[in-house]
Amino acid sequence: MNIQPIRNKADYKRALREVSAYFDNEPDPGSKAGDRFEILTTLVEAYEAKHSPIEAPDPIEAIRFRMEQGGLTVKDLVPSIGQPNRVYEVLNRKRGLTLEMIRNLHRNLGIPAESLIGV
Repeated sequence: MNIQPIRNKADYKRALREVSAYFDNEPDPGSKAGDRFEILTTLVEAYEAKHSPIEAPDPIEAIRFRMEQGGLTVKDLVPSIGQPNRVYEVLNRKRGLTLEMIRNLHRNLGIPAESLIGV
């Protein structure tokens, strides 16, 4: 098996081309092709983590995304945040999230706490 590290964008693009060919017809785990696919995928993921890390979303954007995703309205956020005027203040960034709001949003709407804390 001739696999080389991904050191630059050209190596990355080459590895992506090879890995993408497996997506339509994923090889059996443990086979030579399956091992190659697993190793290449690991290398691609490591390169992406180092060169293109995905930042945690902004807490308000995480809430807005969940609202859009679930077809939620301000009224649906009242149990988690408080009265509608408080919800609007939070969504317009005039009021920060409290620890209680974060817990409620996580528990009631399934928004990851990490996204709400902004870690």
